[in-house]
Order: sequence, then C-alpha cells, then structure tokens
Amino acid sequence: MTGPLPDPFADQPDWAPQPPRPIEIVPATGRVELRGRRVLVGLPGLGWRGDLRADERVVQGSRTYVPVIPEHEWYRAESEQVEVFAPLVPVERVWVETVGDRRNAPRESGIRLVSLDAPAHPGPTPVFEADAVAGRRVVHVVESTEHRDLRAVTETYSGAEGDICVRVTSELDWYRWAWRGQAPTTLEVPVHLLWIE
Repeated sequence: MTGPLPDPFADQPDWAPQPPRPIEIVPATGRVELRGRRVLVGLPGLGWRGDLRADERVVQGSRTYVPVIPEHEWYRAESEQVEVFAPLVPVERVWVETVGDRRNAPRESGIRLVSLDAPAHPGPTPVFEADAVAGRRVVHVVESTEHRDLRAVTETYSGAEGDICVRVTSELDWYRWAWRGQAPTTLEVPVHLLWIE
C-alpha cells in the first residue's frame, strides 16, 4: 500500500441524516393504486402539470380514465367531505409519484437534461442548499424515519437556540390556511433535517 485508505464517510458528516428516498414517476397504466396519490398529467414532448391528486380509474366504453383533482381541492374534499369537480384524463396521459428506493449515487450539480418522453423529478435537495423554501414540499428526516406531506411555511431563519430553522406544517393545514384563512399549526425544524421533495 502506498497511501492511507480512503474514508468511506468523508462525503457524509456524522451529524447529517441520510437523504430521504427519492420520488419516482411511473405510468398510471401500470398496476399502481391511484386513490389520493399525487399525479402528473401531460403529453410526451409537450410538458407536464403537477400538484394534482387522483381518484380510482373509471372505465367508459373501452377507454380507461383517471379523475384528476387539483391538490388543494382534493384536501378540501377529503377534509370537508364535499364533492369537487374532477375532469377525466385518459390513463395514458397520467403519471403517478411513488417513493423510490434510496440511492447512494452523488447528486448532480449544474444543468440537468431530461427526456421529454416522460415526466422527470429531481432527487431530494437539502433545504440548506435551496434558494427559497417557503411553500415547497419538504421531507423531515428524523433518524431513519421520513415525515412526508409537509410544506415549508417560512424561509430559513435563526431559531431561539441559534440553529438555522424552517417552520413546517402538514399539507392539510397548508391548504386549509388557503380555503379557511385558518393559520396552520407549525413545527420548527433545523434545516439539516429537512429536504425539498
């Protein structure tokens, strides 16, 4: 041996949690449960629209459709038990967000090129690397537990104990804030425990 052995933990400080599992996008034509799942709709080569939720497939004649609801309306319908309008989108134009397997590959920096054949989703980004976080979907990682369906309510700030923090709330409270004006219950979380989903 001519030199010291490489440190296998050099890229991961001991205080930093592992990133959450990434979001993977799969076609709704597969055998995947749809009710309440986040979906994207669109056409290859044209583009994709997100912040939507799906209901179960509907078959009309020989075609299969997916009722697709804007996310804020889905939360209102579930919370208030009201009916909302859900346009039917052909199943081949719907893609489902699923939680993928943990990857240990390093994150890419710079320009990220994607295919226009299917929607793409970036890997989780540490909040301390983000330009802005208020309103974004975040994952709170505590040891090996991932808390999802959260929204950042503030930008980063200096907490009472000197930590750099962000206040987060559940998505239900985030959307309830919009339709009722009811201020959400929030939790102060140090940024090294938060990732943009």
